[in-house]
Amino acid sequence: MSNSTKRRLLVSLGLLFFVLLTLYSAILGVLLPNQIQNMDPANKTTTLGVIYAITSVFSTLATPISGALSDRTRTRFGRRTPWIVVGAGIGGGALMLVPLVSGLVAVTLLWLVATVCLNSMQPAVTAIVADRFVPAERGVASGVVGAAMTAGVSAGTIFGGLFAAQLNFAYFVLGLAILVVCLLFVVINPEQPVDGPRPAPFRLGAFVSGFWVSPRRHPDFAWAFAGRFTIYMGYQAILTYLLYILQDHIGFDQDHANATIARLSSVTFVALVISGLGAGWLSDRMRRRKPLVFAAGLVMAAAVAAPLVAPSLGGMMVYAVLIGIGYGTFMSVDLALMTQVLPDRGEGDDATGKDLGILTTAVNVPQIISPVIAAMLLTATGNNYAALFVTAGLFVLAGAFLVLPIRSVR
Repeated sequence: MSNSTKRRLLVSLGLLFFVLLTLYSAILGVLLPNQIQNMDPANKTTTLGVIYAITSVFSTLATPISGALSDRTRTRFGRRTPWIVVGAGIGGGALMLVPLVSGLVAVTLLWLVATVCLNSMQPAVTAIVADRFVPAERGVASGVVGAAMTAGVSAGTIFGGLFAAQLNFAYFVLGLAILVVCLLFVVINPEQPVDGPRPAPFRLGAFVSGFWVSPRRHPDFAWAFAGRFTIYMGYQAILTYLLYILQDHIGFDQDHANATIARLSSVTFVALVISGLGAGWLSDRMRRRKPLVFAAGLVMAAAVAAPLVAPSLGGMMVYAVLIGIGYGTFMSVDLALMTQVLPDRGEGDDATGKDLGILTTAVNVPQIISPVIAAMLLTATGNNYAALFVTAGLFVLAGAFLVLPIRSVR
């Protein structure tokens, strides 16, 4: 792959992941919570947790399955391209319809279609990093993708905060954006058809059993999964309830809370981009991943503690800075680390999409159980957000230590 082709692919990957994370962040963190609050203000916390749980169960199952099926796909457009195009097309279309329906059931069903399709697309896109970059180049690639994703998290929160009162417009823009950027990606970076023999005939038993990765035989894969899982458990708990934290813990009204989300995310955005790009470059220079992931977990724990120590706008500003530094560092190095702990199944590269899909469930499963646990915790403690901050901090701190036993990556 020539340098110009590599640069084009890096920029395209960054743009795609930026839009995808902007979409997720805007909807999960701002738009959907506002929509649910407008529909069911008395039960907003529980209702939001239930919707996230229902949709995340199906999207989590879809991620490794679609990754495995993309490994087996053979078309003249390549094996990843069809999944990217179809997932973005159906997912983006469903997303545009979410604010146009009334009733919690209809909203849940449309968000379910959208998130399943987008999660079916994501492992195909992620596998491109392993497909097209050699290990020595994956730190830079991971840094670009990580910086784009973390910037997308902030941009999505800013976008959601600014357009929370215009749900139809906000959902339409996000649905159209993911469709356009994915179509441009596959046109600008055409995938070559896979050479070599076709996959073995499909057998359901072998297909299902292929999703089990033995922790005893592949301990590094297990440790990486566990570390990623626990960090996202803590991170997701705060992100999901950020609107309600500003209202019920800090004391802002709904409009002030939405405006503050945009301000906080602007601060986080700067920290995310700087730390994301810097950590990816540094990890390649150092040829080390684990120290940066460990440090990121410690910084994220400090970020979560800030609103606990200072339940004020100042405390939230400290949170915004530290979470940007910590999460940006984590995201920029995490993908490179994941591609280096993939198990050798004796299947060559054909298992890349499947194994990365399995690792992606370490992100998706927290979307299922973290909001539910957070909702149960808040209900049991009478909306005591201090308990939520302590729990989230313990999770991200544990995640920092869980990467240390990995041996195949320095």
